[in-house]
Amino acid sequence: MSGETFNTKPLPGASFGGLIAVDDGHRFVEAVEARPEALPAAMDTHGGFLLIRGLHAISDHAELLVRLSHPFGAEVEDYAQTSNRSNLLHPEHSQIIRISNLAPMNFDPPELPDPPRLPDGGLPVQFPQRRGWHTDQSFRRPPPDVSLFYAHQPSPKGQGQTLYADGVGAYEALPLRLKAIADELQGIHVAPFKGYGEDEIEAGKPLQVLNERDGPQPQPVVRIHPVTGKKALYLCEREQMDWVHGPFVGMEPGLHGDGAKLLYELMTHFTADAFTYAHDWDASDLVIYDNRCLIHTATWFDAQNVGRVMWRTTVWGNPGPLYEGEQRSWEAA
Repeated sequence: MSGETFNTKPLPGASFGGLIAVDDGHRFVEAVEARPEALPAAMDTHGGFLLIRGLHAISDHAELLVRLSHPFGAEVEDYAQTSNRSNLLHPEHSQIIRISNLAPMNFDPPELPDPPRLPDGGLPVQFPQRRGWHTDQSFRRPPPDVSLFYAHQPSPKGQGQTLYADGVGAYEALPLRLKAIADELQGIHVAPFKGYGEDEIEAGKPLQVLNERDGPQPQPVVRIHPVTGKKALYLCEREQMDWVHGPFVGMEPGLHGDGAKLLYELMTHFTADAFTYAHDWDASDLVIYDNRCLIHTATWFDAQNVGRVMWRTTVWGNPGPLYEGEQRSWEAA
């Protein structure tokens, strides 16, 4: 780290993202806390994505994750206050949720479909062959800024990859026709597994009554990043868009309406190979991703035979001027 806080290199095999290889985890954390603005600046410089490797030597990984989350916003979300899923909470740090197939998660809903397996032709990333693309908690206003995802116990190599897609690159490459439409459009986002998602409507699931935490919430299809000033596509699909009233404000709703056709066109473009990166996890990998300009999705792992434990924190504080002065939707009276 001589001469600078840390050395960030372009992420190999991707059109966006930065890689930080850590030699001494304790020195790295001390350097970040001495200059807390440096790590978010590195994330912004590298398109909203950082991969940090080499943190395995630090004994308390949970405390490390919380400490590294603080530079990214005014508030690290306390899930004990904002989530009704107490079985997801880390036992010692309620700012961390466990995403795992192991107890005590008792994954709910149990009928959640597995992501598709890896076919002989390689790992599919593009929608609609790959489903589940989303950005964290887009059904809240304002939505969160940044998430940190830590591999406490990853699945074996070649399984359980996480895919990321670059909203800035995808927006800049949009045909002018679609760019003009997207610039004026709002998507309708909703919490998953409440009956409003694409798969649930097709299956005839009943609609649940939504509370303030669940949406539906309108969000711009194109967001201007509050730090870089760049425009990025901001979209989800499948279970995190409202397919009853949307997916878009002012367009024909439903699974077969004009809104659905447009979402399929935009998402297919958004997740093309040119804008995506597949991360194959090693133990103690830490990925930091900007929800304001990236989307992500999971891939299959053999959950019947192997365990996987991932930890996530979510950070709030700079969603941009569009949301300025708004009361947080999930705290509304």
